[in-house]
Amino acid sequence: MVPIQHIHPIFVHFPIVIILTVTLVDIVGFWRRHDMTVRSGAGTISTGLAVAAGLFAVATWYLGGLALDFAESGGFSSPVAETHEGLGGVTALAFLIWGALRLGLWVRNRGIGSMAVAIPAIEIAGSALVTITAYYGGILVYDLGVNVAKVTVGG
Repeated sequence: MVPIQHIHPIFVHFPIVIILTVTLVDIVGFWRRHDMTVRSGAGTISTGLAVAAGLFAVATWYLGGLALDFAESGGFSSPVAETHEGLGGVTALAFLIWGALRLGLWVRNRGIGSMAVAIPAIEIAGSALVTITAYYGGILVYDLGVNVAKVTVGG
């Protein structure tokens, strides 16, 4: 069985890819003047990706908490980890809410008309948030060796 501290790094790639993909899909949809909030082919794909991004982000955030608990039980402590965890929580909550809003619009088959530019704009901001969160995660793994290499306390 995969150790609990290694599940987060496995899961983390799913919400990153899904969030970046829904952003790209919605940018293209906006340029092509598709209404991405209604029950159309493009709207259904976009909404499904937004919901999946939210669900995977929450699961990844939870698993990250378990991985951090494991690292801290071995003596690890770093403000970088706290920053990464905080950003992960904000990202997970933001995309869970975004997925729920998108699903609500899709279920009601409601277009948003002239506000359509808000969809890719919000997702571009979300993609930036994901990128910043991933940056701090990279520092934890590649610079500090958390849950990858033996961490020395105070070293």
